[in-house]
Amino acid sequence: MNWTEIAILVLTFLVMLSIGVPVAWSIGLAAMATMLINIPALPAFTTVAQRMATGLDSFSLLAIPFFILAGNLMNRGGIARRLIDFAKSVVGALPGGLAHVNIIAAMLFGAISGSAVAAASAIGGIMTKRMEDEGYTRQFSAAVNITSSTTGLIIPPSNILIVYSLASGGVSIAALFLAGYLPGLLVGGLLMLVAGVWSKWRNFPRGASVGLRTMLRTGWDALPSLLLLVVVMGGIVGGIFTATEASAVAVVYTLLLGLWYKEVSISDLYGVLLQTVGTTAIVLLLIGCSMSMSWIMAYENIPQGVTEALLTLSDNKIVILLIINLILLFVGIFMDMTPAVLIFTPIFLPVVTALGLDPVHFGIIMVLNLCIGLCTPPVGSVLFVGVGVAGIAISKVLKPLLPLFLAMIVALVLITYLPAISLWLPGVFGY
Repeated sequence: MNWTEIAILVLTFLVMLSIGVPVAWSIGLAAMATMLINIPALPAFTTVAQRMATGLDSFSLLAIPFFILAGNLMNRGGIARRLIDFAKSVVGALPGGLAHVNIIAAMLFGAISGSAVAAASAIGGIMTKRMEDEGYTRQFSAAVNITSSTTGLIIPPSNILIVYSLASGGVSIAALFLAGYLPGLLVGGLLMLVAGVWSKWRNFPRGASVGLRTMLRTGWDALPSLLLLVVVMGGIVGGIFTATEASAVAVVYTLLLGLWYKEVSISDLYGVLLQTVGTTAIVLLLIGCSMSMSWIMAYENIPQGVTEALLTLSDNKIVILLIINLILLFVGIFMDMTPAVLIFTPIFLPVVTALGLDPVHFGIIMVLNLCIGLCTPPVGSVLFVGVGVAGIAISKVLKPLLPLFLAMIVALVLITYLPAISLWLPGVFGY
């Protein structure tokens, strides 16, 4: 490794971030500055541009704009309200009933849409007022909404797992999708446990019990939305279509569903498509710039150097995984998920594979680490959306947020050191 070039890469990136340059441009400029040390300006610009274009030249990446479009259609199509009504009929009578409703609805909507921000916005926009009307504080409802919305990035279909597949060199997307179910449910279950205890301690009300008839009616109303998960995952696992083709199927399904519910009209499509184009452009710019930085790191043999350094430090899997988790938790505080996955997967994946860790298992570990970062300032997008929807300051949400953070950390520890939580389901389906 050339330590001078590594120092320039890291320092340029950090300086750009510190002066407010957007993350994508910070990554691209850091890669460019490093290239300019070795070669003249024109070949340096050409090389970075080529690496950005090559990084985006992937059939798997086509799934991202399609899943973003499907998520935007769901946000307009009344799906969130139906999922909330169904969740309330099932768990509304438990201690902290509406908190459980928020968590389950966010898990379902996040899983269907593949977007934590969309889940925080759609579910929080409905649940904040409902919870306040029934005696819950806005601080608590915002904390529950923020943390539970991230579960949709672990439970498939998930755009960030597709990005990890790209960064890891082709880990099966189907295996990653299957691996996300049990960890996502574990995180959601622990959040529900903490929310129930907190609600009982603060004497928050529980909802009234509903009859089987109401439960069946709300379940029937939500069934078409829930069937999307069956269609997407059933098609992928059954070999009917690839993950990219599944994303296109999801768009058609959600569009027809929105039209059937009469909550999406043809005139709405212009706005939905425009929003999708904007979001897709941001994501793909991040991916392109991150791929150029990843190429620079590979050129400088940084992954190999980190592997040797960590394995020299210790050959104990428990210790190495603890160090990696701490680094990723720290990275998640300051960096968005997409560039973090693209930059740090090539660095840490060789380390964990040298220790015998399955790449699918590590993908879930990495994504969960970065999900926690989405709930923390100064970059946490879900945190800002959650407090914005609730109309409160970040400082007021920290106290109820801390025990929910602890639940996510406990889930991270269990998922890290119990590989079967991630790998059992892929193994059942032969992945």
